[in-house]
Amino acid sequence: MHPNLSFEQAPPISVPYRFLLAAPWFGVLAGFLLAWVGGDVLESRWTPEVLALVHLIAVGFMLQAMSGAMFQFIPVAVGGNVWRPLLVANVVQPTLLVAAVLLVAGLLFSAPALLSAAVPLFLCGVGVFAVVVMLALWRTPATGMTLWTMRLALAGLVLTVLLGALLAETLARGLALPLIPLTNVHLAWGLGAWALMLVGAVSYFVVPMFQLTHPYPSWFARGFGPLLLLAVLIWSGFWLLDDKSLAQAAGLPLAVVCAAFGGTTLWLQYTRRRKIDDATSLNFRVAMIALLAFALSAASMAVWPQLADDPRAVVWLGMLVFPGVFVSTISGMTYKITPFLNWLHLQRLGAPISAVPNMKKMIPGDAMTGQFRLHLLALTLLLAAVWLPALARPAGLAFAASCAWLGANVIQALKNYHRFRDQIRASVLHH
Repeated sequence: MHPNLSFEQAPPISVPYRFLLAAPWFGVLAGFLLAWVGGDVLESRWTPEVLALVHLIAVGFMLQAMSGAMFQFIPVAVGGNVWRPLLVANVVQPTLLVAAVLLVAGLLFSAPALLSAAVPLFLCGVGVFAVVVMLALWRTPATGMTLWTMRLALAGLVLTVLLGALLAETLARGLALPLIPLTNVHLAWGLGAWALMLVGAVSYFVVPMFQLTHPYPSWFARGFGPLLLLAVLIWSGFWLLDDKSLAQAAGLPLAVVCAAFGGTTLWLQYTRRRKIDDATSLNFRVAMIALLAFALSAASMAVWPQLADDPRAVVWLGMLVFPGVFVSTISGMTYKITPFLNWLHLQRLGAPISAVPNMKKMIPGDAMTGQFRLHLLALTLLLAAVWLPALARPAGLAFAASCAWLGANVIQALKNYHRFRDQIRASVLHH
């Protein structure tokens, strides 16, 4: 176990679990939606169905899982004391869940009232979360690039939600704002400055610990976050200035930063001490290959803008990044977070450490590997469906099934926690 973990500050086990239990079912909804509407909607990123699909993953699956992981990661890994985590989670998690459902329904059915209803809920939920988490991140005595990159990620989340709220109100009220440039800026902050930034911050810590790799090079850890932020700022500036040719060219440095992270992580995996693969390392490998494919595709579109003229090109990028990079990464991390949560809270019950089951007993290995293989099949079908619309329905069903299996595995982990907890309590009382 990592020597710098701070177990005593961990929140109650129900805090991260409520987020992790909810997240996969948004993926199930996304899969069913794609299976229902079919492949014709994938011809453009602007169809109501594609906007709904994107936000089921982004503010459903990703935001739930990443918020829950931060509640656990900040106290344990960077020593930040999150204020009243149970109270905050009781407010934030259902608020974000309802907000996500309203937003997706508003986009899917082009319902202005639902879009407007989602905005204050997002601002409230993310606002409370951001204030409490930022206080914890600023007050911790810890140092290092994980902490600094996580602070950047939280700032990225806040700006992403503010831009999203502005876009939702623009759609709902018909405000005279430039929708396409604002959407592109919103996307870059959400995927780059929030999601990839957080993945980077967490990876500095957990990739060496859980995947037994060498640490990320210190020069890389120092440079990745600021360079990613700079690339997003340059991209945003050109889009807001309405200079389309420069904005497309600005995709090149953004692609290079993404490729650097994907390539470095794959290299660390390749040179690691133990070559045993589990569901976490396999998910990470798929995520980083998808990130490299995304970077290569985006760079090609920056160098040859005519490639981006095909509306499906942007949908291809979306498939690489949403299910490819982030669903894979989050699935892999879930398979480490939930067993670790169980182990941590079980060993606090006062039994001898030998009585606490091994982390490998929390979710059956075959269940995790089987779910990973189904996810890989679903991802392959989703990428193919961009160009072969007939594959969209089987792709959607496969993705729904893989997310449901992920959700079932998280439920199994929680059931095992309760089972082992009751056994330990009985043995402590018996002695």
